Amino acid sequence: MYGRAFRWRNTPLPPERDTAIRVVVVDDHPMVREGLRSLLDDDGIAVVGEASNAADAVREAGRLAPDVLVLDVELPDRDGLSTIAELKRAAPAVRVLVVTMHAERTYVRRAIEAGAAGYVLKGAGRRELLAAVRAVRAGGSVLDPALLRDLATSEGAEAAPPPRESLSALELDVLRGIADGLTNRQIAERMRWSVATAKKYVQRVLDKMGATDRTQAAVAALRARLLD
Repeated sequence: MYGRAFRWRNTPLPPERDTAIRVVVVDDHPMVREGLRSLLDDDGIAVVGEASNAADAVREAGRLAPDVLVLDVELPDRDGLSTIAELKRAAPAVRVLVVTMHAERTYVRRAIEAGAAGYVLKGAGRRELLAAVRAVRAGGSVLDPALLRDLATSEGAEAAPPPRESLSALELDVLRGIADGLTNRQIAERMRWSVATAKKYVQRVLDKMGATDRTQAAVAALRARLLD
């Protein structure tokens, strides 16, 4: 069990869970994996697999094509953060949520740069973890506000480049929603738009910010003081 991944609940999901958010848990400690499975046991979420190391995580991601992969930083065979790009190649639609005990800005920055959709500390409660899984699955980004501020204002951090193009007032409002961790649907509700319109504006903001994802855009916006 310690050295290989295995399918959790090897039987088909019941009909009511066919549309559940499919999650794979990656952590080298069996008790931690068990704890995460227990925390994630909720309506609309199904843990369909797990892995104890990076190699098995990539294999399970490709085999199971989960919606969300919950990933620890420290794995026995490889740094978890250095595995994110490979995980996303194995399962292009997967959203990676880092769940770790490390709050150091170096880890947070590396996770963001690697393409993680969220970064949550292991001290988070069940409600926070469930909300994080649902948010990243819906296309949002999750980063504790304190971690985001620390990352954006860290000493020695390079000044953020200005947006490639100036942002309109509407685009700045969308950027504020992105920085608040809102999903496209939540931004649409705030702006009284359709989800399709919100999605279009979000992508436009990311393009203008030169960011590959929402968290990078939020960090860049804070460093450039665009939200003051």
